[in-house]
Amino acid sequence: MQKRASTTDHDLANMVCPIYFLKLFLLFLATGTSFSILSTFLTRQTGVETVTSHHVHPCPEEPISLDRYIKPPSSLVHSMTDEELLWRASFTPAIENYPFKRTPKVAFMFLTTGPLPFALLWEMFFKGHEGLYSIYVHALPTYVAHHSPDSVFYQRFIPSKVAEWGQMSICDAERRLLANALLDISNERFVLLSESCIPLRDFNTTYNYLVMSKHSFVHTMEDWGRYHPNMAPEINGTTWRKGAQWFEVSRELALTIVSDVTRYYNKILWFCRAHWCYPDEHYIQTMLNAEKPGLLANRSITWVDWSRGGPHPATFGAADVKQWLVNWMLDEQNCVLNGSTVADIFGSGWRKRAVL
Repeated sequence: MQKRASTTDHDLANMVCPIYFLKLFLLFLATGTSFSILSTFLTRQTGVETVTSHHVHPCPEEPISLDRYIKPPSSLVHSMTDEELLWRASFTPAIENYPFKRTPKVAFMFLTTGPLPFALLWEMFFKGHEGLYSIYVHALPTYVAHHSPDSVFYQRFIPSKVAEWGQMSICDAERRLLANALLDISNERFVLLSESCIPLRDFNTTYNYLVMSKHSFVHTMEDWGRYHPNMAPEINGTTWRKGAQWFEVSRELALTIVSDVTRYYNKILWFCRAHWCYPDEHYIQTMLNAEKPGLLANRSITWVDWSRGGPHPATFGAADVKQWLVNWMLDEQNCVLNGSTVADIFGSGWRKRAVL
């Protein structure tokens, strides 16, 4: 009898635990149901939905559109190195026809130490022709431009480095200008200018002449005196050329220039040194003559006076502005190209206050 009573007490003790867990489960169930009812009530009353894990949705990604690839950069400021910039600028579509309406633009690239003394003249030149041109300025890194927001030069200065006359750094600056301009797919023609350059023709004449031209305006001529045998085999004596620094090229040739990484660049860097060989007079001229000679007009469209001799062309001040000088610059005799007799479009060597 004693053993039977002990078993009954044990069975009763085992029944206590399931009842306890059942009560605990019912308590949690009631709490969850109450929270759900309260949440639904608050949502209906306030319009604010309680945030729970199943209501979190990822932000939809913006669909990729053509504008992403054809829209020019909103700012010329960037953090790319020269190597990265040249690589990015070398991108070009393999299909010639554009799937959108493209208005070709002329990129005006100013290589300067700082101020643009003829900015007002250029403002007048560009006025009323928005959408047909782009402007890029390479100045010393320490120069701080002060152009008003309504100026065509406002925020048109690219990230730059020091460029020294007679050094390869001048060619680096030229390629830096070309690379930045190539980021705008609408730029079709590229003109290199300096702070001493002025326009000799109106904008319409300039634009039509350049955009319709089948040639690029790079002055080249044979020059055995500065050729170094160690430039071979990349550069040989038959393709070695000398020419004026100021050039105008098509987009095709601009891509050729920025895409050269070592072949011509290193040979000019190592064997064309200042005081006897000037890189800006040989690098681009030799490269294009070797790669695509059929696309060159073999002349410049920037008027320069070398008649006085020396390493630098003549410069002109206000006292030098005479009718004979104007006639000389605008002389179109024996100059026919693409059915036009326009000779020079820009003039170089002007000092401040000489024109305005």
